[in-house]
Amino acid sequence: MITSKRKFGDMGEKIATKFLKSNGYKILQINYQKRIGEIDIVSVKNNHLHFIEVKTRTEQSVEKYGLPQEAVNIHKQKRLINTALFYLSENKYSDEINWQIDVIAITIKKDGKKAILNHIENAINYDKL
Repeated sequence: MITSKRKFGDMGEKIATKFLKSNGYKILQINYQKRIGEIDIVSVKNNHLHFIEVKTRTEQSVEKYGLPQEAVNIHKQKRLINTALFYLSENKYSDEINWQIDVIAITIKKDGKKAILNHIENAINYDKL
């Protein structure tokens, strides 16, 4: 059974995917899931891998809980890094591949018809965690 929270998250991922494609990214995978964690979108642009975490909130929930990107706490950051490293290993990428973890924060306007998208590139500095 798909929950309303999952449907809302899927909507955010569709918005993010459309944005990425229109900005020259090739989508390699959506919802890469392993026991270690999940990556919402794996994409590539200019031979550079992007692991993308998508966070979506309504304007009302932003007022209550803060900006979507603020939900990517230190625990979530570590899981994303470990999952990205697992993906690289599983797909036999060399140590020389350029990669980064981005966050796409989406706020759905009150009318439900418009969204504000903030693409935060290289949002997680995995060398310092």
